Amino acid sequence: MAAPSSRNVPAKWLAAAAFAAIGLLATPASQAQEAPPAPVVTVAKPLVRDIVEDDEFVGRFEAVDQVSLRSRVGGYLDQVHFQDGTLVKQGDLLFTIDQRPFKAALNQAQAQVDSAKTLVEFSKMQFERAETLSREGNIPVSTLDDRRREYLAAQAQLDGAEAALENASLDLEFTEIKAPFSGRVDRRLISPGNLVQADQTVLTTIVSIDPIDFYFDIDERTYFAYARDARERGGVMQEGAGGVDVVVRVADRDEATFKGKLDFAENRLDEATG
Repeated sequence: MAAPSSRNVPAKWLAAAAFAAIGLLATPASQAQEAPPAPVVTVAKPLVRDIVEDDEFVGRFEAVDQVSLRSRVGGYLDQVHFQDGTLVKQGDLLFTIDQRPFKAALNQAQAQVDSAKTLVEFSKMQFERAETLSREGNIPVSTLDDRRREYLAAQAQLDGAEAALENASLDLEFTEIKAPFSGRVDRRLISPGNLVQADQTVLTTIVSIDPIDFYFDIDERTYFAYARDARERGGVMQEGAGGVDVVVRVADRDEATFKGKLDFAENRLDEATG
């Protein structure tokens, strides 16, 4: 029986097989040499800076000062001295009540003072004369007492007349209604010729515009967080210019901001909202 043919492999086939094996072993090394170089990477140093945390709330503007202007005296409105909606300064004249009755009352009060002064001078002379006569024994003590009483009564009457004169002067001054502070005045609510009731009729309103308050509502947890943070920093949450910093942004003007300080917080929480 003949041996298997595999034992009689020709030498050329062995050489070919060896060459192929060497080629297979050499292929990975060749591919490694032809691989592209690693990309260049730029390394930057990390940025270190403080980050300020903030919270956003929706609020509303309110004037620091606002007043419904009324007259302290009653009478017919004589003049209006402003244009509706204009800016006014403290002390600007806004309304005038008809002054004629008040000037007459002032003149009458002045006349009462003059009369009282005359009576005081006369009663004083009578009292001094009675003192002289009493020392000489020409009049009884009771007459001296009467003259003293008349003099003191005349002096009291003068004091009352002077007080009435001061009141009449104030009433005349109150016929000119002036702006109590600077701000923007509303439209006039009454026209000249109408009767103004003292301390009742609203003539107009005035609101201050600078500075202005901004009120907003926060929840209980946020409130205590701000208060705790303020204590840890050794400061206070509110107190004039030393409170928490606040930046207000108007809804339709993203680029416009107003800086301020938290200077007020209510002294109790709303149980309905927390």
